[in-house]
Amino acid sequence: MTQAALQSDTQDIVVEEVLPHAPETIWKTLTSGALIDRWLMKSTGFQAVKGTRFTFETTPAGAWDGLIHCEVLEVKPSERLSYSWRGGHDGNVGYGAPLDTVVTWTLAKVDGGTRLCLVHSGFVLPKNATALQNMGGGWKKVVPNIGTITGEQAKGE
Repeated sequence: MTQAALQSDTQDIVVEEVLPHAPETIWKTLTSGALIDRWLMKSTGFQAVKGTRFTFETTPAGAWDGLIHCEVLEVKPSERLSYSWRGGHDGNVGYGAPLDTVVTWTLAKVDGGTRLCLVHSGFVLPKNATALQNMGGGWKKVVPNIGTITGEQAKGE
């Protein structure tokens, strides 16, 4: 391990919530491109297949075009989904600074529904401090939105 790696401090965002839906129903919300666009942001090319490369599109900043480049790393239907999350530009400080992280969704059946756990890992501090703060607050809104959209889908079936 390099000296820089030993000195870098990384942090994760963890958001957990029990949703009153079956894991299979939540899985559909997590893995449908049209639904991802509703609970997160515009996605292009997403498929729940290991190795699939896709993008999310958010607000550009400075030299960064606003694209988040992702690759599906792990798929266990109705249990676990993990993908890389890379974006930003070396010329930016704060919002839009380079980010090389991993998002992992874990679903576990519990009394009353499913425990949905999000771990967004690998924020390097201090470089990614702005992203950690902003995204930490954002994910806390996203996870309940997944429950809302899943409920709407369950009623429509």
